[in-house]
Amino acid sequence: MRNLDVTTLRSFVAVADLGGVTKAAGFLHLTQSAVSMQLKRLEELIGVDLLDRSGRGISLTPAGEQLLGYARRMVSLNDEVIRRLTHEEFEGAVTLGVPHDIVYPVIPRAMQQFAAAYPRVKVHLISSYTRALRSQFEKGECDLILTTETEMGAGAEELVTLPLAWIGAPGGATWRRRPFCFASGKDCLFRSGAIRALDEAGIEWEMAVETGSERTVEATVSADLGVMTMIEGTEPPHLEVVDHGGTLPDLGVQHINMYGAKEGKGEVVEYLAGLLRKGFEPMQQGRTGQPARRLVSLGR
Repeated sequence: MRNLDVTTLRSFVAVADLGGVTKAAGFLHLTQSAVSMQLKRLEELIGVDLLDRSGRGISLTPAGEQLLGYARRMVSLNDEVIRRLTHEEFEGAVTLGVPHDIVYPVIPRAMQQFAAAYPRVKVHLISSYTRALRSQFEKGECDLILTTETEMGAGAEELVTLPLAWIGAPGGATWRRRPFCFASGKDCLFRSGAIRALDEAGIEWEMAVETGSERTVEATVSADLGVMTMIEGTEPPHLEVVDHGGTLPDLGVQHINMYGAKEGKGEVVEYLAGLLRKGFEPMQQGRTGQPARRLVSLGR
């Protein structure tokens, strides 16, 4: 009879989620060699290769992908048992505010991981605009908020800096036409800057849609009836960054900031903040090849 060890499974899950032994070691507060030994021990116990080490990075083999779901459930169950038997069970709710356009791809995964760690704590997700979220946070209506801003406000923590991009339908041609068809919600933070950039570039434009609904804007762009602006890397899979070769004006960069993590709101909020940090870190690394600024690993 072979028995799986939760410690090795925890290391395996960390490597899979964070994309490498180095990050997993930091997250688990272990040495890289210790994590590597645990992975080797797990592969020897099961008798299959779980990680494909042939490329530049580490990826899961088919067997590793199959194990990952089981491993997450076993680690989660282990943690739940420990919390309940040691009276460390947390209950309650955390309110997280996130702008519409950066919900994907980070937030669903962070919420899933949070639910596994704190199954009795609910996350109330508020999706709105940065201005509204800042107002709600200042009134104490949100524990944590993310924002998209051109600079950092007081008490903010910068998670990542990314370029603002023109976004259109895959293979679309609307961006070539004049007047340029611009699609934007009435309350979109990027609207005025994009219009100013078009005017300064001498590009004739018109509004493709007048609406306060981001879903309506997205549908218009999906139909190749307009072009919108989004932070590069946060566009949905059915849209793409327009490869305009410099014929459209540069839109500058945006900072994705977090508010609330520095205010000592306790372990639960701190843990969620750590998941958000780790979630956005690969986006910064993918752009610069360097870790994002002011990011820290959070262990429990």
